[in-house]
Amino acid sequence: MAAIKLPLNQILQGNCAEILKSLPENSVDLAFADPPYNLQLQNDLYRPDFSKVDAVNNKWDKFSSFAEYDTFTSEWLSAIRRVLKETGTIWVIGSYHNIYRVGALMQNLGFWILNDIIWLKTNPMPNFRGVRFTNAHETMIWAQKKKGAKYTFNHHAMKALNDDLQMRSDWLLPLTTGKERIKSNGTKAHPTQKPESLLYRVIMSNSNIGDVILDPFFGSGTTGAVAKKLGRNFIGIERDKKYIKVAQKRIDAITQSPAEALTVTEKRNQVRVPFGALLEAGFLSPGQRLFFKEDKSIRVVILSNGHLKYKSQTGSIHALAKSIAGGAVNGWDMWFYKENGELKVIDELREKIRTSK
Repeated sequence: MAAIKLPLNQILQGNCAEILKSLPENSVDLAFADPPYNLQLQNDLYRPDFSKVDAVNNKWDKFSSFAEYDTFTSEWLSAIRRVLKETGTIWVIGSYHNIYRVGALMQNLGFWILNDIIWLKTNPMPNFRGVRFTNAHETMIWAQKKKGAKYTFNHHAMKALNDDLQMRSDWLLPLTTGKERIKSNGTKAHPTQKPESLLYRVIMSNSNIGDVILDPFFGSGTTGAVAKKLGRNFIGIERDKKYIKVAQKRIDAITQSPAEALTVTEKRNQVRVPFGALLEAGFLSPGQRLFFKEDKSIRVVILSNGHLKYKSQTGSIHALAKSIAGGAVNGWDMWFYKENGELKVIDELREKIRTSK
């Protein structure tokens, strides 16, 4: 029996639960789902100036009961779970109207929740009636297909995006506005278009170049646009032909980033090389001097146990660098050795050991 070929970088038209049956099991690396929120509004919502609020009374968000919504949700979640790889993860975004029900159903189906992420909006829509707090955030559930399975999490990439600080679970990002907002005949082309900044973090954190990203509620194509930009493949599913046309035009206009800009190696996946290994390999010697990055007049002596000595202080490359710099630093970036009269950072020697393994 011939293997089923994945419809990579295509938008498939129809019901996602049905279409997903045609895809092979264990074939998708990451899924991002922005399903109907079941807002439960029976009538239109208007602003104080009597302009109509979009996306609160659409037909695709109409469910007669919670039971009907739960059945709908279980069907598409089950279909996604089947096509996710054992190492795959899924993100589902929602509001207080639906996210708690979705989370419970995910757990019932065997998903293991890893995090909930709060998308805190810098520019939320006001509560026009003034009878509740302004809804200023949405919640994303990030879960793996199977508890305990290995999954992708690019921790260092997330730190790099966050000024080298560990990224938290509250993401302060604006709604889609201005040039990013796609319009058709002067109005919003899709009422619930998500910002590219949101998908950028999701895709960067949980996938690698060439991975397959599934979006079963493709809408205006934000997932596909960001996936293409970052060198990932996507599979989109959307019921409305009008939105498919909008999404395809948007994605066609995207230029993928150059290969050299996409190749980011996670440090946690690299071979660990202790500083002492440079002595054992003969790249450095006990008694040799190293120079401090911020002030080359500061010189330390390498001890035989791999520690450094500066005046009365001794310690690791990290501890001594921190003491001299007066704050947390990475010792691999702070110490230089001299070779043929030229100062070179010691991290180059660590890379030589890695490439020899």
